[in-house]
This record gives sequence, structure tokens and C-alpha cells, in this order.
Amino acid sequence: MRTSVTARGQTLVPVPIRKGHRIGPHTELEWIDDGQTIRVVPIPKDVVQAAKGVSKGLGKKLLEERYSERRRA
Repeated sequence: MRTSVTARGQTLVPVPIRKGHRIGPHTELEWIDDGQTIRVVPIPKDVVQAAKGVSKGLGKKLLEERYSERRRA
């Protein structure tokens, strides 16, 4: 997909991308420039809610690791 930039520096986010990434009115976008490419990352309104489920099972894994380290000592 291609879009263009207006004389005022504005651009359009295509509908499939807006829907797929839940970008709506007042969604903040982070622009990341690594010198060769530019990435645009939507920032969720509630970052805690957005991260929910990412660490599924992490607590159990950390406890298992702690117990195994205690047994070695």
C-alpha cells in the first residue's frame, strides 16, 4: 500500500491497517527512524491492558526456576 504526504506534512493510514491495528481517532503514533527505515507504531491508550496475556505462564516459570536454583545451592 502506498500513500502520499500532503503539503502540510499529513498522510493517510489505509483502512486495512487502521482496522488491523485498532488505530482510531486520537490514537498516538510513535515514529521510529533508524537511519534507513521509518516505522510507525500505534501506542495503545491502556498499555497495561494491551500487554495482558503477553506474559502468560511467566510467573509459574519464574517460580520453577527459583525452586530449582534453591535445590542446587
